[in-house]
Amino acid sequence: MNTSIVLGLLIPFLGTTLGSSCVFFMAKKMNTLIQKILLGFASGVMVAASVWSLLIPAIDMSESLGKFAFMPAAIGFLLGIAFLLILDHTIPHMHLDNEIEGKKANLKKSTMLVLAVTLHNIPEGMAVGVVFAGVMIGNSEVSLMGAMALAIGIAIQNFPEGAIISMPLKSEGMSRKRAFLYGTASGVVEPIGAVVTILLSKFVVPVLPYLLAFAAGAMLYVVVEELIPEASEGEHSNVATIGFAIGFTVMMILDVALG
Repeated sequence: MNTSIVLGLLIPFLGTTLGSSCVFFMAKKMNTLIQKILLGFASGVMVAASVWSLLIPAIDMSESLGKFAFMPAAIGFLLGIAFLLILDHTIPHMHLDNEIEGKKANLKKSTMLVLAVTLHNIPEGMAVGVVFAGVMIGNSEVSLMGAMALAIGIAIQNFPEGAIISMPLKSEGMSRKRAFLYGTASGVVEPIGAVVTILLSKFVVPVLPYLLAFAAGAMLYVVVEELIPEASEGEHSNVATIGFAIGFTVMMILDVALG
């Protein structure tokens, strides 16, 4: 594996790391208005990424099924929803005083968000791995520059995702360093997934559409169950809606222009 390919596999992880580092520039407690904007922006980013980065590619990869090209995407999507639904119900709920209950709710939300973004990053890493595997075997349809462009596009998408994880964790009382490590850790799976895919490309490629759609289902569950309800509570809900529109538009443009 030459230096260019190793660099290409690490580029998406760099995007997540840079996004997570935003936590070092925020105040002790996040302003409510900013928090609403970020919640809306995060929701928009995750919805757009689910559609353009995950579901549409899953359907495109299954075009050989003809009219049933939607099947892998539909099955994977519902499995992703079901997985997060089961996880949500199996996380124990505490019924003590309000302060403890609030901390538990925040912990559950943060855990699910980290898990959803991590699940989303796994198939992204695998997609990068598939492209670079094509470069390594000399596939005429895949160029090194094209593979690099995909890696850079995913890295740009990963920047807000890193911030989405680390900044709310800091706002809930976690140390900056630990919040940064949580955000960064969510992106570690990308280069790992890429390398594993290159090594096992013959076995992984056939099920990649299901994995992409599974990640989409997991992400959208978190958006609908956790992010949007919190963004809509209390004041500044309209600001959260604007944040959603901006996040969705930015991610859509990045996915189409750089994907």
